[in-house]
Amino acid sequence: MKDALFGGVNAAVLTAMKPDLSPDPERMAAHAKWLLAHGCNGLGVLGTTGEANSFGLQERKAILEGLIARGVPAAAMMPGTGTANLTDTVDLTLHARAQGCRGVLLLPPFYYKNPSDDGLFAYFAEVINRVGGGIALYLYNFPQQSAVPFSLPLIERLLKAFPGAIKGVKDSSGDYANMKAMVDAFAAEGFEVYSGSDEYLQRILAEGGAGCITAASNGNSHWGGIVYARRTGPEADAAQAVLTATRRAATSVPLIPGLREIIARSTGDDGWRTIRPPHLKLTPAQAEAVWAAWGAAGALPLPGLAPARAAA
Repeated sequence: MKDALFGGVNAAVLTAMKPDLSPDPERMAAHAKWLLAHGCNGLGVLGTTGEANSFGLQERKAILEGLIARGVPAAAMMPGTGTANLTDTVDLTLHARAQGCRGVLLLPPFYYKNPSDDGLFAYFAEVINRVGGGIALYLYNFPQQSAVPFSLPLIERLLKAFPGAIKGVKDSSGDYANMKAMVDAFAAEGFEVYSGSDEYLQRILAEGGAGCITAASNGNSHWGGIVYARRTGPEADAAQAVLTATRRAATSVPLIPGLREIIARSTGDDGWRTIRPPHLKLTPAQAEAVWAAWGAAGALPLPGLAPARAAA
């Protein structure tokens, strides 16, 4: 897809934390800059992998402002601003717009389960009207986590009712047929479909999708960049194989602490293991297993990071 605002590889960025569990913008900004220098076209900050829903409203604003103050381009970031309520969602979206972000990622209102498409349409209509434009809105389809999927009829209804407001979707359903159906139905109108799984990057690009927004890009973005640049051929195929293998390695243990472990070992920075409850650090056995899995995938050492040191 040409002219996609976030076309390419977007990491669902980990949120660094200090020992007291407060956000650590210095460490996070350094990681974000490394990602942009090693295969990422953009950054999905404050999403699921970034533990956004473990942070309060003011903390989320401070994290975004802290990254920008430390030189991470606002235009490269797609912050997650969807919450379980209307007013906070609008507030965070307006804040992102004021900081210079070009787009935001919106979870559905996820606390009440099994809402009707009419109810979801009414919610997003209210969000769109209150935001009033000036920033692209992307839907976040992650039914395993939110328990509230986006149906194709709902997306079609929103696109027709609010031309230009809903720019695309991150589909983390893991259902490639669903992603392809979105591309087939809406890509011709400029609707950007991003895979939430690395294993589908090469396929979704070939089908007319815009790219990916993925957790494992915290460590495998170098190979994602190759796939996006080359698309086809032996080099792209080999890079896609690394993406698929690292995705499977990342999900072989609890995802977020597992990725923190990979970055901690790759940088020698134990601070990356700090995580907010209810998430927990990996057990020693899990830590060894995920490190071995990333090594078997051919992804270690991570390009551009200091040689791995022994884990603490």
